[in-house]
Amino acid sequence: MKNLRIHPNDNVAVVIQSGSPDFGHKIALSDICEGADVIKYGNPIGQASAFIKAGEKVHVHNIKTGLDKEFTYTYNPLNIKHEPRESGSFMGFRRADGQIAIRNEIWIIPTNGCVNGTAELIAKKAQERLYGSVSGVYAFPHPLGCSQLGDDHENTKKALCGLMKHPNAGGVLLLGLGCENNTIDGMCEMLGDIDRERMKFLVCQEFDDEITAALGLVEELIKTAAADVRVPVPVSELIVGLKCGGSDGLSGITANPLVGAFSDRLIAEGGSAILTEVPEMFGAEQILMDRCINVDIFNKTVGMINGFKEYYTRNGLPVYENPSPGNKDGGISTLEDKSLGCTQKAGTATVVDVLAYGSPVVLKGLNLLESPGNDLVAATALAASGAHIVLFTTGRGTPFGAPVPTVKISSNTPLYDKKRNWMDFNAGGLVSGVEMDGLLEEFYEYIIKLVSGEILTKAEQHGIRDIAIFKNGVTL
Repeated sequence: MKNLRIHPNDNVAVVIQSGSPDFGHKIALSDICEGADVIKYGNPIGQASAFIKAGEKVHVHNIKTGLDKEFTYTYNPLNIKHEPRESGSFMGFRRADGQIAIRNEIWIIPTNGCVNGTAELIAKKAQERLYGSVSGVYAFPHPLGCSQLGDDHENTKKALCGLMKHPNAGGVLLLGLGCENNTIDGMCEMLGDIDRERMKFLVCQEFDDEITAALGLVEELIKTAAADVRVPVPVSELIVGLKCGGSDGLSGITANPLVGAFSDRLIAEGGSAILTEVPEMFGAEQILMDRCINVDIFNKTVGMINGFKEYYTRNGLPVYENPSPGNKDGGISTLEDKSLGCTQKAGTATVVDVLAYGSPVVLKGLNLLESPGNDLVAATALAASGAHIVLFTTGRGTPFGAPVPTVKISSNTPLYDKKRNWMDFNAGGLVSGVEMDGLLEEFYEYIIKLVSGEILTKAEQHGIRDIAIFKNGVTL
């Protein structure tokens, strides 16, 4: 049976023989005593809960997490050196405020869930009125924006304001009901200075026929955005979100390392990447902490990690209640196993900043973002922080799409062959002889075509756009 030892210090290997019932799962390379560390990626992914014989399968029946203990973090800065690269270029839109965009769309954003259907109806009717470079009108329904208090309400406002300011939207209509606590006035206060030709507002309760009134505003937005044209833009201005979901035992070997290599190249060219899914850093957080650019960013990372652990314990839940059933079916046994594979997406670059939920990227390089691991919530958070695209690796597959183009990268070839209506790129060849350098070049060229508007993701082709906002408080 063909298997792969990822790191010389590992005492387990991953089965990479396609068609094997244990594809993606781990086997012991030597005897492992009960209580001893199980090593993968060169780091512990848990402890043996029973004696494991060499050649035996290692999974949830004989391994347990080590994350049920208290951790003290120390700053052990690494001397990370990456040679800068000359920035490539692509064809994008340049906004008046200097931001760049890879799409030119009209977005309809409800202040609250009560006007979701109205927003979707307006978007549907407006599709018939497109012209120029505007490629579509999209509504982003969500269930929040009313009956919320405090920080929970603020998070909703921050996420929605982040989307409203996203450069991929050539025009935005903020659609309110009129009696919700997430008022248009409150949103405008958080938005600050805005371009009134690119941002319109409508309160449904104030009009006899809100659909007709809203379509008139959307037509104004289309007229303004229709004249926008693509111009050469340096890759250094690209912001890419890093996300995984439905991971399997190959995610940390193929798709995530490919995305990590791309992230390193992007950052070497002066661009930015955002890593989120804080609970899926548990078990790998010290590795990220050692890559922080200074002690201040280290302390912010510790605060982000401990803040999420406190969020779990405040709700009476264990911090290690992960991986999911699908992850386990795919060969992932513990949260450490999942996290050490997950963080491969961040490559080897220095961590330059830590972003609060809903906050925009301000520093070029690798940023960490406060958000849970849930696919829709995390992908929405990446978009709200300014990611132009989301690179989404998966070993199990999913059809969802974020507000921005969401590239589905398969960790294994059988998934890519089976679900070509979902998957955009295959990284599975990395376990069957394909070299990383060649695949990275192919992936880089794919991304340049994507951000230049020459091709669309599968989710875009199907018209799938979803948002989910992080809710962590009381509903009235």
